[in-house]
Amino acid sequence: MTAKRLDVKDRLVVKGADGEDLEFCVMALLEDEEDGAAYAVLLHEPENEDEEETFIVTDPYGTLLEDDALAQEVLDDYLAAVDESSEDAQE
Repeated sequence: MTAKRLDVKDRLVVKGADGEDLEFCVMALLEDEEDGAAYAVLLHEPENEDEEETFIVTDPYGTLLEDDALAQEVLDDYLAAVDESSEDAQE
């Protein structure tokens, strides 16, 4: 059976560190222009206002990246693009 490729706005349930299931929404699909590797950036928005949003980075099929440094780099690139687009929208 082939895993389904994620798409923007898809939902993915991941078991958190405390064993609780957390629902994440795909915010963006990114591709590295140099090597063609693809990634998905997902966001968990907690129901409780006291908790912080949580981002994760997966491959295009929802498998968490094992390389934390790579995941952080992908997330940083995504957040920078979001900041840039929001600045452009304000102009």
